[in-house]
Amino acid sequence: MAIRRGDTILFERPPVIAAWAAVGGKKESEGPLAEGFDLLIQDAAFPEEGCANWEQAESLLQQKAVEACLRKARVSPKAVDLALAGDLQAQCTASNYTMRALGIPFAGVYGACSTMAETLCLAAALTAGGMARQTLALTSSHFCAAERQFRTPLDYGAKRTPTAQWTATAAGACLLRGSGQQGVPVLSATFGRVQDYAVRDINNMGAAMMPAAASTLLRYFAATGTSPADFDAVFTGDLGEVGSALLCEQMEREGVPLPNHRDCGCLLYDGKTQDVQAGGSGPGCSAAVLGSHILPRLQAGAYRRVLFVATGALMSQTTFLQGESIPGVAHCVELGGENGI
Repeated sequence: MAIRRGDTILFERPPVIAAWAAVGGKKESEGPLAEGFDLLIQDAAFPEEGCANWEQAESLLQQKAVEACLRKARVSPKAVDLALAGDLQAQCTASNYTMRALGIPFAGVYGACSTMAETLCLAAALTAGGMARQTLALTSSHFCAAERQFRTPLDYGAKRTPTAQWTATAAGACLLRGSGQQGVPVLSATFGRVQDYAVRDINNMGAAMMPAAASTLLRYFAATGTSPADFDAVFTGDLGEVGSALLCEQMEREGVPLPNHRDCGCLLYDGKTQDVQAGGSGPGCSAAVLGSHILPRLQAGAYRRVLFVATGALMSQTTFLQGESIPGVAHCVELGGENGI
């Protein structure tokens, strides 16, 4: 059973993340979290695998993450009841082709950069409700594929602004099982509401997504009666340096300061030595940090309770060219130490 409080679902018998994996590319291999990855690929075009383009390479990146995750869980794809996956490519094609290869029952999810948290929320609810025994949550992004779709092809050589962020070439996968089994418990899931503060700058995603992160956090704290002090850390997905600073300012104004705030977009890369402007972004950014940093620390007992709040900008390559503002959404997953450690 689960209890609904506002926008938050509290799991009386929490499902667990039984296994996880993070896969990245060359840029990620040079970052501070490199040691936590299951696989790091120096040529993200996968030429040795026969990939003809960046889009195919991203799908293969996802497949590598799923393979590593299921290998750690010691199960085959046939044992997975449902996969929830999405990405940034039009119509979630990277995920579609991944599932074509794996043959797992599949529901596509699009939350832009919030997709990892959204798939975790949905997978936890389905697993806790007994509608699936083993559920896969998965997402990815690829720098070259995303630049071609949302900005300009790399060959164009466009100059990046200081507020721009670097789309991670990374994928993350989590396998969820029912309560009482070994793993990191998912204590609650909060589905966000779309927020739009009229940001129109395609190169300032942190500012566009920040209001959604603040909205979801405020609703979560109000619904559960908790405060940031109850958590070892509050992780946002990929606000980057600009969005993170704005979030802390906004939460301070709301009377809910976030001294333990961490942003995956700031953790994945070294902003001083890697040319990533305001930090990392993309669905693969938060997914990779979850798998390489957050979940291992929860498993080891270094963290006892954290919030994972992935944020997404919900525009398309068409809407921003039409001058539309950029709406955002943020979904929140509350995670505990492995089996209550």
